[in-house]
Amino acid sequence: MSNRWVNESRRDTWRRQAKEEGYRTRSAWKLRQIQDRYHLIRAGDVILDVGCYPGGWAQVAVELSGEEGEVIGVDLVPCIPVEGAKLLVGDITDIAIQESVVRELAQRPLNVVVSDISPDITGNWSTDQAVSIDLVAKVLDFSLPLLCAGGSFVTKVFQGTGIDELIGVLKEHFSKVRRFSPEASRNASSEVYIVCRNHQPWRTPNISLTKRWEESMSRLDGNESGEDVEPSTVGFRVLKRTETD
Repeated sequence: MSNRWVNESRRDTWRRQAKEEGYRTRSAWKLRQIQDRYHLIRAGDVILDVGCYPGGWAQVAVELSGEEGEVIGVDLVPCIPVEGAKLLVGDITDIAIQESVVRELAQRPLNVVVSDISPDITGNWSTDQAVSIDLVAKVLDFSLPLLCAGGSFVTKVFQGTGIDELIGVLKEHFSKVRRFSPEASRNASSEVYIVCRNHQPWRTPNISLTKRWEESMSRLDGNESGEDVEPSTVGFRVLKRTETD
């Protein structure tokens, strides 16, 4: 029995379960499994879903936060409405979209930020992986000031150089930072989720998280490819996820 057959069968299982549960995507089960393990979302929570297209994570967030909760989603790609969620179209790194998120919050702090974003893929692994983490850092710079004390943040990143440095920076903001690979992720996938709990804003350094991560990277002797890692400015999500992802 080939590994490819096993992987495809496994993916089909999660797709079937997603369809049976009424979720738009297989990836909805990733957030469900993260929730089952870490219990991040509670009834009444205010949640920001970054990279929300096509809406599977927003569905789970609405389900878990309940009628008293609030879910705000952001993506470059317009998303079919999700009942109970406010979905914005635009780049989360754009000031205008950030202002829209703040207006929607109406001075309510965020309890949880969930992010399933992916960068534009160039085909150069070291570049793509570095940009992935740089993108996460930019999302953090926007969302952390809005996150309540004790709040949680979960994001997808590509495994490789820079993750340990990112985790080191995150530990300056959260008391618990873990890596997690949901069962619903593909066996051959390079993605991993970083789960951060118990936000401690009083520990926040004055310098931005992006800057601190870049400084950590500059102190490395090199990366796995032997090339310099130079984070670049990118839009927040340009990988097309299908409705079965």
